[in-house]
Amino acid sequence: MTTVAPNRASETDTSFRSSEIRIRAGMPICQTDLPLDWYQEEFKVYAEEYLALRDRTPETVLPWMDRYIQPALDHFGDSLLLLAHYYMGGEIVKLVERYGGTIADSYVLALQAVRNPQSKTIVESAVHFMAESIAILAHPDQAVYITNPKAGCTMEMLAKEWMVEPLFDELRDRFGDDLLVVTYMNTSGRLKALSGLTGGATCTSSNARIIVDWALKQGKKVLFLPDEHLGDNVAGQLGIGPQGVYRLPGGQSAMHFRVDALSSNERDQLDGAQMLLFGSYCGVHMVFRPEHVEYWRALGYRVLVHPECRREVVEAADGAGSTAYLWREMLGTPSGGKLAIATEGHFVRNAKEQAAMRGVEVVNLADVPGADGSFGCGCATMSRNDPPHLVALLDLLRRGNAPAINRVLPGDNVDERTGWRERLDASSRSEIARLARLALEKMIELTESAGG
Repeated sequence: MTTVAPNRASETDTSFRSSEIRIRAGMPICQTDLPLDWYQEEFKVYAEEYLALRDRTPETVLPWMDRYIQPALDHFGDSLLLLAHYYMGGEIVKLVERYGGTIADSYVLALQAVRNPQSKTIVESAVHFMAESIAILAHPDQAVYITNPKAGCTMEMLAKEWMVEPLFDELRDRFGDDLLVVTYMNTSGRLKALSGLTGGATCTSSNARIIVDWALKQGKKVLFLPDEHLGDNVAGQLGIGPQGVYRLPGGQSAMHFRVDALSSNERDQLDGAQMLLFGSYCGVHMVFRPEHVEYWRALGYRVLVHPECRREVVEAADGAGSTAYLWREMLGTPSGGKLAIATEGHFVRNAKEQAAMRGVEVVNLADVPGADGSFGCGCATMSRNDPPHLVALLDLLRRGNAPAINRVLPGDNVDERTGWRERLDASSRSEIARLARLALEKMIELTESAGG
């Protein structure tokens, strides 16, 4: 099959490893179509045109996209930066790279405004917390936009500011300055600010061990927000036993946590723990089980998993790491190799497609015949970004008519169901940005010094 040549040469930062995803003639670019009423009003005219296309092959979709995107690329030139995360459906991953953008994990995405000061307009096709992290670190003359503001994260939705702050206040009252907050990247800027407030840091799945190890060496008690499974896996890597970990409630239940309501034994466990784990999680990674690992390993597959999986799955696997790690391992597997990967479904489908071109077989770890509940699902909220969203935003930006709701500022709180947004006043936003930036900059400092 022939390869469809891009209209714009790739101009990515050298820190990125190319996904090597290729668009081939006849291949299905898009996996699903969203209903028309899922698009914001300004985007519907573009969505109507897209939905009327005869099929979803490159021969049909790309000329339609080119008609809008190429003028935007010509208009903005090097001042435009397109970004997407590995978890995006195949259409956005393929298309963002085709139009000169880059795919990366959440750590590298967060650095892009800093590393590309010439990029004044940054358009991200992923989820809101990722776009906000870019905005927190951005220079004052850079503007960050998200193609769909309702693209959220289930883990972040279980750790909203109003859920976490009552619990944080309880713990701060008890432990004072001995409490240090480590926030996973999958949080709002308002939660990242808690890390900055306590002298802590943000982390990602690629550097969580580095960050938590640093925090514990400060002699601090670590409150890990919000993924209890990533926190538990890091605790295991650092040799922290069960008595050193205390599991807190998550979601709305966290609002009702009271130290004085605990039994004396529970208070002793809380006081003695090195890590306090907030009870949030990624639903995508909860489907994977140790028996899935056993099934595929018995068939000769090497098993690689994301550390948001349960600890027993991570410990049973042959390797665990971030999306960048998983993609890198796929690219580095020699022909004839077989991989079973446990992470978001769109990622695994993209990896399977690319691996097949190299003579490597990839399966979803949860795809075990006959097993109860075995399925590998995609991130439904991230999949709310699709070709019409990308086309509409870029064309409206070129025309100077981009909707205000698509602009991302530090401290924004967006309802993933309705699109309603709460935006802080300038003074409050500045303080949130300052504290969250401290947490992100500490993460960068520690990661870079460790050679990460």
